[in-house]
Amino acid sequence: MSVVRAIADELHDTLANRCPTTAALRGTTEDDRLPDFGEDRDAEFDRALAGLGERARAVDPAGLRATDRITRDVVLQQVGAERDRIACRWVEFTIGDALTTPVPGLLLTLATLPVRTRRQRAAHLRRIERLPEFFRTLSERHRAGTAAGRTPVARLVRAAVAHLDNQLANIDEICRGQGREIATTAILEYRDMLLAEVLPHGRDDDHAGVCRLPGGEAAYETAVRAHTTTDLSAQRLHRVGLDVLAGLAEEYAELGWRVFRTQHLPDIFARLRDDPALRWHDGAEMLAAAREAVRRAEAAAPRWFHRVPTRSCAVAAYPRSGSPTTPPAYLTGSVDGSRPGTYYVNTKRPGERMRYEAEVTAFHEGVPGHHLEVSLRQERTDLPALRRTAPMNAFADGWALYAERLADEMGLYSDDLSRLGMLALDSLRAARLVVDTGLHANGWTRRGAVAFLRDHTPMGHAAIEAEVDRYLADPGQALAYLVGRLEIQRLRTQAERALGARFDPRDFHEVVLSEGRVPLGLLSEVVTAWTRTAA
Repeated sequence: MSVVRAIADELHDTLANRCPTTAALRGTTEDDRLPDFGEDRDAEFDRALAGLGERARAVDPAGLRATDRITRDVVLQQVGAERDRIACRWVEFTIGDALTTPVPGLLLTLATLPVRTRRQRAAHLRRIERLPEFFRTLSERHRAGTAAGRTPVARLVRAAVAHLDNQLANIDEICRGQGREIATTAILEYRDMLLAEVLPHGRDDDHAGVCRLPGGEAAYETAVRAHTTTDLSAQRLHRVGLDVLAGLAEEYAELGWRVFRTQHLPDIFARLRDDPALRWHDGAEMLAAAREAVRRAEAAAPRWFHRVPTRSCAVAAYPRSGSPTTPPAYLTGSVDGSRPGTYYVNTKRPGERMRYEAEVTAFHEGVPGHHLEVSLRQERTDLPALRRTAPMNAFADGWALYAERLADEMGLYSDDLSRLGMLALDSLRAARLVVDTGLHANGWTRRGAVAFLRDHTPMGHAAIEAEVDRYLADPGQALAYLVGRLEIQRLRTQAERALGARFDPRDFHEVVLSEGRVPLGLLSEVVTAWTRTAA
């Protein structure tokens, strides 16, 4: 084993130790602990990261094989992102009902971990028994944040309380028949602490951006760097979002005429937003449409990829205990295949959800999007475990957004209305660059962010409200999608020009996915080197 691979394996284990429930869900460990966000554990985690980073930097990349050079860069990116997150003390004030915040993510994991065997049930009970300590530790961090002026958004604290109330109403989904009283008491105590001690200090909607906090501007810069894996400034990203939005007008006019017999953008948006015929009737309809779209995509994938996943993508509704505002998402399957990769559809409030988004979302979350990319990465046993598990949002969500447009090339959209759904989500991802940077770097009010999305996307009011709150709960995460997609598309255009008639999208997709998730700068090096060789 090379020195770099050994460092990467140590980092993988360190990250798994930091979040053992995620590792257990992935099937790479049977650890029965919960995450520990205490000050002492943060300091210990940071020291471990610093040591691994120093060791990786000490290795001269000039003497490394290509795969080890890539591994070294991934190690350094992951170490930097994790250390920045600790230094900015995000856990103290990121409270809400979004899955990317600590509590909702943990409780969903507890509701989905397998408990089929006696050993699994025993491990799950031990996790439930550790919930009181988990919530006590988190409460201490929130109190420390409040004392230092690092306060959450009041609206999101109320959303967190509502989410916890829903969890309590469906507590058996978390406990799976064990430790109900322990879990109920722990969640109630944390809920009451949020109401009594945190909510009174919460920021109002006019001061919701992270730039309003002490050190918030610098914290947002680290979030931008972590989520985009680039050094792009917030202002540059803001401008890119505006430019992409402007560039969609011609496509809207063409499809709007074919579907609604109008080329006027406000009229197209009004039909997409307000026509009751474009909304779902019930959750069963939503699930059936999602499953049908994923199966069609899986059937077509071999014509566009040299390799396809050996396991099919499952489609399921979120547990009843989930929040009605949680967006659809893909949950990675276990490495041994015992739990399939699953596209989760939020079937609550179907009347607020749009039919025309069904296909594009299925292609994003399932195939050729997340499920295809994640499954192929899991199957690459020749890569270090870190390279198969590192989140790397710009690559992951950039690929999934690229997959939405690729699905059109593949002939997967069933009609022009579904293609309008593709454009609608393009508008959303471009607007995210504007709104996320507007809130967190430029000090926009929440009202201003809502108004921008209303004017520049066809989203309904409830969806817009949920989107803005998502950006407030996890600053910078929403930037990853378009930044990653634009880079993948740039590299494809570069390859098409260089190779001409010899360009084969299957070859391009193979090289893009060949090294697992990597920072975008490194992806550019990999694809550019392949293009030169192939030319």
